Amino acid sequence: MDWSVLALGCALVLTSLGGWWWERTKVQKGASPDRSRRFFAAWLPLLMGVELIGAKVPHLLHAPYSVAMIVDALNFVLIFTVAVLAFWMLRERDLRTNG
Repeated sequence: MDWSVLALGCALVLTSLGGWWWERTKVQKGASPDRSRRFFAAWLPLLMGVELIGAKVPHLLHAPYSVAMIVDALNFVLIFTVAVLAFWMLRERDLRTNG
C-alpha cells in the first residue's frame, strides 16, 4: 500500500509537469493564460504529489521518529496551504464570472 501511494505521488508530479508544459505551449501559440486553470492544471497536482511523496518516503526509508515528525508537520502545512490556495482561486474565478 505504501508503494502505491508513493507511485501515485510521482504520477501527480509528472501530471503537473505535463499540465505546465501544455499551458506553456498554449500561451506561446497566442492563447490568453487563465490563472485559475493554470493553478489547477499544474500547481495543484504538483503540491499534492509532493505531499504524498513526503508522507511515505520517511516511513519507507525507516527514518528516525524526529525526522518523520518534522516531515509530517511540513506536510500538514503544505496541505493547509493547498486548501487555502484552492479556495482562493475558486473564489477569484467565481467573482470574475459572476461579477
